[in-house]
Amino acid sequence: MKTPMYKNYEELPLFLNADTVAKALGIAISSAYELMQEKDFPTFKVGNRKFVEKEKFRQWIEAQSGGSK
Repeated sequence: MKTPMYKNYEELPLFLNADTVAKALGIAISSAYELMQEKDFPTFKVGNRKFVEKEKFRQWIEAQSGGSK
């Protein structure tokens, strides 16, 4: 696993693309693209590009980890 580039949620941009998701999670960009295709991942489209709002990304992570802060 790669080391995540971001250390906390405040460092993330308002909207995340696949590259940012990969850097935030410390995964390969190909894995981020696959993740963003998942039905339960909270993406929205602008043209042909997919993004996720920072807050929805945080909520998704909390749901995946089985807890909330």
